[in-house]
Amino acid sequence: MNRFIPGLALAFLCAASTLHAAKPNFVIVFTDDQGYGDLGCFGSTTIRTPRLDRLAMEGTRFTSFYAQIVCGPSRSALLTGREPVRSGGWSMPASEVTLAQLLRQQGYATACIGKWDVSNRAAIPERMPNAKGFDTFYGALGANDNGRIVLHENNTRVGETDDMGSLTRTYTDKAIAFLRANHEKPFLLYLAHTMVHSVVGASPDFRGKSKGGLYGDAVEEIDFHTGRLLDVLDELRLRDNTLVIFTSDNGAWSNFRERLGPLHKGEIAWGSSGPLREAKGSSYEGGSRVPCIARWPGQVPAGRVSDAIFATLDFLPTFGKLAGFEPPRDRIIDGVDQSELLLGRSQRGARDHFHYFCQNELHGVRQGPWKLILPNRKVFYGYVKDRGTNEVELYNLDADIGETKNVARENPAVVEKLVKLAASFQWPAKLIEHGINLPGATGAPKQPAKKAGG
Repeated sequence: MNRFIPGLALAFLCAASTLHAAKPNFVIVFTDDQGYGDLGCFGSTTIRTPRLDRLAMEGTRFTSFYAQIVCGPSRSALLTGREPVRSGGWSMPASEVTLAQLLRQQGYATACIGKWDVSNRAAIPERMPNAKGFDTFYGALGANDNGRIVLHENNTRVGETDDMGSLTRTYTDKAIAFLRANHEKPFLLYLAHTMVHSVVGASPDFRGKSKGGLYGDAVEEIDFHTGRLLDVLDELRLRDNTLVIFTSDNGAWSNFRERLGPLHKGEIAWGSSGPLREAKGSSYEGGSRVPCIARWPGQVPAGRVSDAIFATLDFLPTFGKLAGFEPPRDRIIDGVDQSELLLGRSQRGARDHFHYFCQNELHGVRQGPWKLILPNRKVFYGYVKDRGTNEVELYNLDADIGETKNVARENPAVVEKLVKLAASFQWPAKLIEHGINLPGATGAPKQPAKKAGG
């Protein structure tokens, strides 16, 4: 009998190794206010992004990828797989379940580095990263609208800085330290950069080096440090078992130049929506359609470009399929499992439509190539200049990505179908306050939500 024990032990070890290999690592690099047209592989001619362009060649570039129109809602949607009218945006309740909590139950090490922005920019322990599934947190609870951020390490305040140009390196250093400390087990790294939001900064190594002004300098710095992170994955032999996703939280803040220009002494501090209409805060495509690249060698097809509808909402159920957890069944999950799309087994994926919300108001819906903008909208962010006709608007995004021609009159049947789809949305019984700050929140910027916008 004893002569069979080594063989059994070897078989057990091999099975354990296979089980570990079956659980991919996840790295999400989430930039702030980076527009659809602000990467070389998405058409920029003024910003050089060689590492991200290479990442796109090694993986799949998604060209109909959606976040939300502003920062806090974008983060709660990503973390929970739920529309912000459910998940709360800046006011995400402690009762929400995040993908980090679900992955940690599967034995994952988890880290949030950078901008949190779902606890009303206040130090509320039950709503901070450590309570929401992250073993490690280093970063800011909110945005840098005042040119200064308060830094926390886990639940402890560890300092503050007004050196915005230092943050991309600092966050990347912390992310790399996490990888080195946790590379022997599966992990989730959520790296949410402060750049290129509001008060833009670049370090001396990148200052004045791009053709895209200060904004371009900051994006090129993100590209460089993302390359450092990818190099460490290679060094630790994690490349083949790690799904890397690079995307942005919303569109560029190019519709706020009258504030951002003087704030930066006339320098360019905003990005480009490329061919898209409008920008951050808008329900036109420039508000929520963002660049997205996914790489997982041998799993996600290399050199592929997909125009299938995909969203940050889909991360939770998709990661669940890949890592072996079930999404919560006691609440509505708006995201869908896009693993077949991600892995190249489906051309169109599992997402049939996408809703466009502004705060707690539904502004429109897309299904296939058709996008309907609803009439009689009342809620807008103050910096959004192009508010359309406020009548029914219909666009064929395949033929008119810039939403230049309203074809509602020519396609009444499509309008009727999409109006019914919009009306079928299952609203929560009670809406959560959408504002950025809690009344009297300590250390929080005082801008009203409609003017600041994350």
